[in-house]
Parts: sequence; C-alpha cells; structure tokens
Amino acid sequence: MNRYHLLHSTQFRYDGPVSESYNEVRLRPMHDETQSCLSFRILTDPVSRGTSYRDAFGNWVHQFNILPEHRHLKIEAESVVLAHDAPMQQTNGMKLSELEDHRDELEEQFLDFVAPTAYVPHLAQLDEIGDAAAMAGDGTISGFIHAASHLIHERFKYVKGATHVNSSILDSLSHGAGVCQDFAHILLGVVRKRGLPARYVSGYLVPQSAASPDAKLQEVIGGYASHAWAEVYLPSSGWIGLDPTLGQPPGLQHVRVAYGRDYGDVAPVRGVYKGHAGQRLSVDVHVRPAVDDEGREQLSENKTTPPDVPVITERVQQPAQQQQ
Repeated sequence: MNRYHLLHSTQFRYDGPVSESYNEVRLRPMHDETQSCLSFRILTDPVSRGTSYRDAFGNWVHQFNILPEHRHLKIEAESVVLAHDAPMQQTNGMKLSELEDHRDELEEQFLDFVAPTAYVPHLAQLDEIGDAAAMAGDGTISGFIHAASHLIHERFKYVKGATHVNSSILDSLSHGAGVCQDFAHILLGVVRKRGLPARYVSGYLVPQSAASPDAKLQEVIGGYASHAWAEVYLPSSGWIGLDPTLGQPPGLQHVRVAYGRDYGDVAPVRGVYKGHAGQRLSVDVHVRPAVDDEGREQLSENKTTPPDVPVITERVQQPAQQQQ
C-alpha cells in the first residue's frame, strides 16, 4: 500500500538557558493530483501556538514562538500521505537546438527558476557536464535532461560528510562527491545554464522492501532521512522529475514536501533565539504503514505538557539538517 505515516522529529539542546525563539518550518507534505496529504499535525515542546501560510512557491509554512526561558526545543511533525499512481508523463520531443527560440519566454515566465542563486551559481565547470549530456542524449530536450541526471549519478560519489548544509555546488564539483542536496543543486545548475527552468524538491525517500535489489542502495542514500531531487520544466510538456542521486525518475517512494529555487527556500526548520548558549541538534525521521491491522489511521497522542513559565544576543537557530 502506498500510504505512509511520516514522523519527523527535530530536537535542539542548549548549553544554557535561551529565550525568545522564533521559528518557521516547512514539513507539511504537498497535496495534489499525484500525492494526498491525508492528515498533518505539528507539536512542539515547550508547547506553543502557531500560525501557517503558503509561501511564494505554494509551500505550507508553520510559524511558532517560544518566548519564555527554555533549555531544549523539540519539533515533531506527523503526517499521513497517500501516493497515487500517476500516468506516464509524455514529452513532446522538442529538439535541444530549438530551445534558444524559447529562452526569453521561459526566462520571463520562470525567472526565479532560471537565475543563479547562492547554492547554484552559474559556474563554468557546469558547461562540461552540459556538453557531455547534450552529446549523450538523443538531441531532444528530454534526452538532454535525463542524460545530465545520469551523468551526475555516474560521476559523483555519494559520501556523507563530503559537504555541509551550506555548501554551494562548487564544493561538490571540487570533491567529486556529496549527498542528494548537492546532486540536485548540480543538476539545477546544468539545465539552468541551458535556459531551462528547474526547481529544487525537498521531501522523503521511502525505501523499498528488503527483497528489492535496490533496497541496500536506497537505505544508504536517503533511507529514512530527508531527501532531495529536481524538477525541470519542458516547453509544452510541463515539469519533469529527476533524481540524480538514485539515477532514476522519482516514483511512488518519493514524498514531496516543498519546492524552491534551492535548499535555502525549503529548509525544514529555520529560526533564531536570544541567548549565549551553544546548541546540539538531533534529527529522526521514521516511516511506517499508515494503518493498523484494523485499517485505522495511526497517529500518536500528544504527550507534551505546558512548561513552567519564568520570564541575551540573538542567535541563528541551526538549520535542521543537510538533505541526505
């Protein structure tokens, strides 16, 4: 059954008391024709009251504040998602050589997804990958983007710790290694330099069963942690998903949470707090079947209790984690 229960827990522990913590999270899965978010809730400890809105890219953003003094912060997002079998997306076979004729139109319509960003600068090193992808493809735009994704999958090693959460593509290009966040950024850079709009996708990868030959690979790259891939806009065809980390198109195992120009737009947790204390971060993501033996939805009880309210520079809350 393609119905998943997701539990994403982020915990900050501080070396001393902090206060006036202001936070925003992007953890609610998308709800559209290929994926249904059947339920979602977010709990914090200390307890807080939050607000929510949709950002410029259509992502759900939840904001909350913890004003009293506290020494830890736990954010737990729980959701049930149903993945739908989507029909195979057809491309129109437009030639790569025709792309220049559409460049101005695409830039005007999708400037945010074509322009360089801090994570995805338009580096000269990307041209070699782009040229190789053009040679390896079948001459169509679709062939080009799939070849680019395949080349990144083949050329770069998946190595946790090779880069960090704030790395631009320069780090991964220099090391020849990285994680899914880096590979998605590299693919964005390659296709954007050709004038194609492309967006970063933040989400989760649900591993296949242990019997699958890809199970071990998927357990290493992403597994029960957050994941990232890309979508590229093809004229007259729409958005096409590509996962350069796995080397295959996204499928029912990919749960989408947010779209953005790069990771900076979709960081799962972002915030600031007042105090001099340092912080330690831990993140846990768990996936399990969303129904019990009787077919009922499983959501855990809220076990947080209101804190004792007591009432000294502002510091940046550490980003939740690099997307693996």
